[in-house]
This record gives sequence, C-alpha cells and structure tokens, in this order.
Amino acid sequence: MSSSLHANAREILIAWQPADTAQAHLRDEYVAHLDAHDDGTWRECRIGHITGSALVMDHARTRVLLTLHPKVGRWLQMGGHLEPGDATLCDAALREAREESGISEIEISEFPLRLDRHRVRCAADESTHLDVQFLALVAADAQEVISEESDDLRWFALDALPSDLDDSVLNLIAAALVA
Repeated sequence: MSSSLHANAREILIAWQPADTAQAHLRDEYVAHLDAHDDGTWRECRIGHITGSALVMDHARTRVLLTLHPKVGRWLQMGGHLEPGDATLCDAALREAREESGISEIEISEFPLRLDRHRVRCAADESTHLDVQFLALVAADAQEVISEESDDLRWFALDALPSDLDDSVLNLIAAALVA
C-alpha cells in the first residue's frame, strides 16, 4: 500500500484553507487520524478512513450531476474509497467522478471544497468515512453515462434539487457556488 498517498492526503489537508472554524477543526481531526493510523487512507482501517468525492457541476455552476446511491438510497455527489493506483487524493476524487459519471473530460479543483465525516456500512460492518470533497467542472454538453455503482444518474438545476437532499450535499453545493 502506498505511503505516498497517505503523505499526499496529509499535505493537501494541511495546505487547505477551510472557509470556517468548524471545517478547520474537522481538518485537524483528519490530520490527527492520519498521524495516528498509517493505514488511514485505506478501507482496511476499520476505525475510519479517508475517502475522496467530487461534486460534478457544469462550468456555469447552474446544474449539478448527482448519483442515486444504491446502498444509501439518496442522491449524492460522486465518490468513494481511495485505491492503490491513485497517486494523489485529488486523483482519487477525479477517478471516482469519471467512473461514476461516465464523463472523461473533467476539471477538478486543486484543493477541497469541504470535508464531511459520516458513518457508513462499509464491507461487513460500519466504519467512518472521512470524506474530502472536491469540485469537478464539466462542459455544459457533457454526456453522463450511468454506471453499475448507481441506481440513477441525473442533472439537477440548482433551483430544482431533490427535496430530500442530504445537508452534506447542500453544504457542498453552497461551497461550490462561492469557491
């Protein structure tokens, strides 16, 4: 397993300037987790592990592409576990965005927009995902292709988002609009 991905995740988090004190506190907790767990970027770290996600939007930031997650049953941004072939945390988020959206031409932010920690069923038991969330921009005419990792994949205008959208996704969209 790559220790360079662990080092990159730590470096990105330390260099990132969060928008508020709550995000700064969460960032410090992520860094402390990585300092305490050499395997903190891998799903095998059952106490919790870093994940990478990307909010896919058109360049005008008027629409967002969301996936209906089969395990959660809710509309979410693209994202998932880091893999040994990922050179950086940003690369992991970009890979997930490409895999889950079917769109190959994606521009991804250099630094995260937000962090979100949440409990999930991961493998056979529950774990904590320490999600690092990036912005991914695509052309207005980009064509999505649903993958087997999704029950549905759909573009939403910002004034017509799903009514039961999770607060973490709403917060991520709000951060993308001011980034």
